[in-house]
Amino acid sequence: MRGVNVEGDEQADRRVHGGPQQAVYAYSREDYEWWERELGRELLPGTFGENLTLEGVDVSGARVGERWQIGTAVLEVTKPRLPCWKLEGRMEIPRFIERFSEAARFGAYLRIVAEGAIASGDDVTVTTAPEGSPSVREVGLAKLKRTE
Repeated sequence: MRGVNVEGDEQADRRVHGGPQQAVYAYSREDYEWWERELGRELLPGTFGENLTLEGVDVSGARVGERWQIGTAVLEVTKPRLPCWKLEGRMEIPRFIERFSEAARFGAYLRIVAEGAIASGDDVTVTTAPEGSPSVREVGLAKLKRTE
């Protein structure tokens, strides 16, 4: 984890993706399993565009401002991912953006607080959890409500 992205996984269009507040996009393995049951098909890691797939972490339940230690890197939860047309195109399912939004399994964008290395199997340790801060899910649902 370095600069504004995961090394080797740079965002193609930083006008709308990436940057310091969206350096990393995390999605949970448990949400993948939910979607696989919902859609009746296997989904490969990276299907949702994430560059960090976690297991045993309620990513959408994480609080904005929460800091995670993974390997030698420290990341901070910044906001949910609200999907664009690219995800619907990748999924090849009409109205998938609406299904994704209604499911409220947004995943979380994170900023890199301290650069470092992570590896498969590294634990995620919450080092700071701001009391009273909304969850990624709550922020995502509130944003969707404002756009209706």
